[in-house]
Amino acid sequence: MKLLFVGTHNGGGGTESHFVTLAKAMLAAGHEVAAVVRPNSPIHAGLLDSGVQLYFGVFKNAFDPRGTIAVWRACSKFHPDWVIGSFSKEYWPLAIISRLRGIKLALFKHMDYPLRPATHFFIPRLAQRFIVISNFMRDNFIARGIDPARIQILYNPLDLEYFKSDAQLRKTSREHFGYADDDVVIGFIGAMHPDKGMLPLCDAINQAMQLMPNLKAIWVGDGLAVADLNTTIHDSGFANRHIWHTWVKDVRPYYAAIDILAVPTIGRETFGRVSIEAQAVGVPVLCSNNGGLPETILSDVTGKLVPAGEVVAWREAILQLAGDKQLRKRLQHKGREWVKEKFSSSAIAKEFTSLLETS
Repeated sequence: MKLLFVGTHNGGGGTESHFVTLAKAMLAAGHEVAAVVRPNSPIHAGLLDSGVQLYFGVFKNAFDPRGTIAVWRACSKFHPDWVIGSFSKEYWPLAIISRLRGIKLALFKHMDYPLRPATHFFIPRLAQRFIVISNFMRDNFIARGIDPARIQILYNPLDLEYFKSDAQLRKTSREHFGYADDDVVIGFIGAMHPDKGMLPLCDAINQAMQLMPNLKAIWVGDGLAVADLNTTIHDSGFANRHIWHTWVKDVRPYYAAIDILAVPTIGRETFGRVSIEAQAVGVPVLCSNNGGLPETILSDVTGKLVPAGEVVAWREAILQLAGDKQLRKRLQHKGREWVKEKFSSSAIAKEFTSLLETS
């Protein structure tokens, strides 16, 4: 198949990572792949030298003629079988172009926000595939009135050559942070907004630290709750056992340094990419039993589910996992296998191919 991905957003978050990883995976699976991207954007950087044919364009909004012209020209040169979009501001232009040119359209929805009324009604009907990234999202869109037959699921793909266990990186990362061999490190990696649950998590960690002298914590990310988090850490009496670092593009050294990843979301989590990244590099995960997070682990096999926002439950889960090295090893081993089977880029490319080829 010939696939034209369109993504001119300038961000560098999970949707952009999904876009880049899936485009590369479909190329590796033997399809012809091109993409319309914003020049010098994270998506552009991610696809540079990948073998994906690149065209340049920008959608500032749905009415931006620059993006429409760029996609139209790319269709004329590349002659795709499918146009694939991931950003809501591009839905309507792609729907119109695809309809006028007789090209099939697949649209991804990554965030669990209701669509505007006209978009909600027409876009799932105009696209041959309207795809969400978890069963949790699918159930929510069905509850909002979208026909179940018009909604498909495709999980986030993960590049297992990029996210993998690295003993040397673990050694150098832990030396860099000053951790001893017997220190047990729990980490939080992601956006620091109140609904991500860092503050209840921090309370739980501080309570666990009272009982476990070798427990340490790393926090990686930026957001509205950083100041409150730093205040909580400062007032805990354990500030010297916490490290905070602003967001970095390459988080693998932090995954390498930790023994447990916490994903304590108390808001609406559509999936939880950090959960599968951690498992891929051999880090067991504690996840809130919330939103799409339960779909990212096998409970008590590759990680553990904990009630969202319940400090005592989180404290006990942290103490159990931090205090049992053999349990962590069992979860590590199963986690990598689970991610490879369920979320690897090759597995998702195969599933996406089947989804597109099904009549």
